Amino acid sequence: MKRLSTARTTLPFALSALFSAAMAAPAAQAADVNIYTSRQPELIQPVLDAFSEETGLTTATIFIDKGLEERIKAEGANSPADLIMTVDIGRLDAAKQAGVVQPVDSAVLTKNIPEHFRDSEKEWFALTARGRVVYASKERVDADAINYEELADPKWKGRLCTRSGQHQYNIALIAAYIAHHGEEAAREWVTGLRDNLARSPEGGDRDQAKAIFAGECDVAIGNTYYVGQMMTNEKEPAQKEWANAIKVIMPTFDNGLTHVNVSGVSLAKNAPNEENAIKLMEFLSSDTAQKIYAEPQLRVSRRARYRDVGSRQIVRRT
Repeated sequence: MKRLSTARTTLPFALSALFSAAMAAPAAQAADVNIYTSRQPELIQPVLDAFSEETGLTTATIFIDKGLEERIKAEGANSPADLIMTVDIGRLDAAKQAGVVQPVDSAVLTKNIPEHFRDSEKEWFALTARGRVVYASKERVDADAINYEELADPKWKGRLCTRSGQHQYNIALIAAYIAHHGEEAAREWVTGLRDNLARSPEGGDRDQAKAIFAGECDVAIGNTYYVGQMMTNEKEPAQKEWANAIKVIMPTFDNGLTHVNVSGVSLAKNAPNEENAIKLMEFLSSDTAQKIYAEPQLRVSRRARYRDVGSRQIVRRT
């Protein structure tokens, strides 16, 4: 798992982080739970609104796309952060490795979240999962089943599209391949993917569906929820055409399962509102919150634009 290096934290950055912390202080004092997040705040606001409605507790979010761990370390014991929310397992692990989170012993979280979606030391908890799947042309691809290994097969030469291999979603997929087959096999696989590319990696996952629609490639790698967003996008009708041009194939590894990445949450090391923060963590794992994550109509009714329409609820243990 890729780890962020704290050596990159320079004096100017530290001063900037401390200044930002001072600016955030009024918001921290006004809210019952303060969230530092790499997720766009509007994407999680409906869930936070539901939490406030149920508990009477208020929340405040600070969006930090890059340098989240460095900022919290720079703020130290005076950090207003109660919770850290991220969009990728690599970022959850980065927060843990940076030492800016603390374990949570909660019977509710243990009950609601399966063991393999929780850190063994209770320092992060997954909230949603998204499959890294194959988008395939309905017109030009007859196959209805493709495994991950097969994507490197020369039969797809000049037919594959993907976003940058340096993006966190693809890094997580490559890490999963290493876990299944080892580093040498993963190196050969990535080389095969490169050789099969129809064009240089570019854009986001939706751009790969657009490229298939335009005939630039026949198969692509993307997350499941983008398809849901394209299908329900009323502001950009062209995206519905992209979605209608593809079929989603759930590729598998040798164990018959599809790779998923997760978004998740951790309790900040110096959380000033620890009890309230744990209440929010538990709420986020509840059926109420999970339905808001998963059901597009609830998101529309709350007037929020979501990137992850169609992302599935984490499977409950019974």
